Amino acid sequence: MADTEYSIYILRCADDTYYTGIAADVSRRIDEHERSPRGAKYLKGRGPLTLVFSELIGDRSTASKIEYRIKQMDRAGKEALINGHDSSLELISTGGSDSG
Repeated sequence: MADTEYSIYILRCADDTYYTGIAADVSRRIDEHERSPRGAKYLKGRGPLTLVFSELIGDRSTASKIEYRIKQMDRAGKEALINGHDSSLELISTGGSDSG
């Protein structure tokens, strides 16, 4: 069986907060967040959701590490990543930063 490739994604909620997650199929996962009980509890009542960032990472372990680093970032750091000023892969090689 082939290894599943994971992506990291960031959603902007209607209340202008960000949600970060990983998924093998980002569009399916967003659909779950919006329409299924399998969606994240944080996102309940925060729709509509807008995908603002998505990047194919590779294995689940690396994707989880990057997800953790992004969740530790402040808003400015997340926005720098969303706007292409930082690379998500640098979050693993450099250990991340709080300011992005």
